[in-house]
Amino acid sequence: MFKLFNRIPNISTNQLEKELNNKTVLLDVRTGGEYRQGHISGAKNYPLNKIGQYKNKTNETIYVICQSGMRSKRAAKVLQKKDYQVINVRGGMNQWNGKVRGGKL
Repeated sequence: MFKLFNRIPNISTNQLEKELNNKTVLLDVRTGGEYRQGHISGAKNYPLNKIGQYKNKTNETIYVICQSGMRSKRAAKVLQKKDYQVINVRGGMNQWNGKVRGGKL
């Protein structure tokens, strides 16, 4: 089914924090270096330039985050075309106030 002008749903980082649990699929589409500097616990690093190769058998919603929300929006569009249910995290890690793993964010 061709989806023309299908908008990507967005949530805030505060909403994301409430949604996070052990089963949440959270993809961090920043570079490996950015990811290592600090990321949300449980987030899987899947850089934007490789998102077209993403495969997951789950039918769960995928949350996508980057540094500011621009790359994650692009990644979400790619995943949506592959029939995944995707939600973009608005503002990205710049807006995240929760705990991070790794570096000094």
